[in-house]
Amino acid sequence: MHLQSIEEGKAPLPLSRRSSIMSILNAPFSSRRNSLAAGGRRLSVGPWMHCGRVSFSGLPVFEPIRETHYENTYKTQPDKGCRFNASQAQQVLESVLNSYIGDAKYNPANSGQLAQTLSDLIRNRVKELTPPHYKLVCNVFLGQQANQGLQIASQSLWDVENDNFASATFTNSTLFAVATVHGLYFE
Repeated sequence: MHLQSIEEGKAPLPLSRRSSIMSILNAPFSSRRNSLAAGGRRLSVGPWMHCGRVSFSGLPVFEPIRETHYENTYKTQPDKGCRFNASQAQQVLESVLNSYIGDAKYNPANSGQLAQTLSDLIRNRVKELTPPHYKLVCNVFLGQQANQGLQIASQSLWDVENDNFASATFTNSTLFAVATVHGLYFE
């Protein structure tokens, strides 16, 4: 594809890498040089960054990002005295449930959001007391108190020596809540 010259009778200039999208293709090189000498700026096409190394095309060369490699510790159990404490977690569960829904009324429109908020709050409070390398799973069941029978069960596969759980129940005249936190050792 050849571009038509502005002036009749002159052959069009061949395309080269020197010609950018922003420069005037049909102007002779001397007039472009004069426009730069007169204080004009030559517009660049790409984003230019100030870095030490530049490729042949003039673009900056980026160093590859080095990844951090972690090695396995091959620990299968926590250090002595660094286990999930179920009694402390139990106290946190009871205090959060009593303080946040102590006098609350059951509302089906916002009960899902309330259960999610309670679960996040309990998980954050128990995480402060939990030693490192433990994963926490927190569940909150919230429902209307209507003299019905309800049984909640949980089942999990875990290490009996290192993993543990805590559970607390709260009831008032309009709602009930059952909160459970499982602390699982993970290396």
